Amino acid sequence: MEAANRRAVEVPLEVMRRSFASFELLMAMAKQGNPVSASDAGVGAICARAAVRGAWLNVRTNLSGPAKPAGFETTLSEGRRIAADAEQKEKEILAVVEGKMGA
Repeated sequence: MEAANRRAVEVPLEVMRRSFASFELLMAMAKQGNPVSASDAGVGAICARAAVRGAWLNVRTNLSGPAKPAGFETTLSEGRRIAADAEQKEKEILAVVEGKMGA
């Protein structure tokens, strides 16, 4: 049972990590990419943050039961950090995109 609970938390946490990692490429696209396609970087940032938020909901749901895996506090701490950082990265990328759009 504990192994199943641990796996139910590890999978969405890994989704959070991988989705967050995409912000680096999205920022490069926003800053250095073709200005005509800057909005694509913005859409990507919105989607990446949505993926982080959705996975964060799953992490928290899977940790809400009575059988919590060892180290769940560390998992919650990491999830909170990624969720907060993703919100900030999305804002930064959208600011760059908005600056290039001009209209």
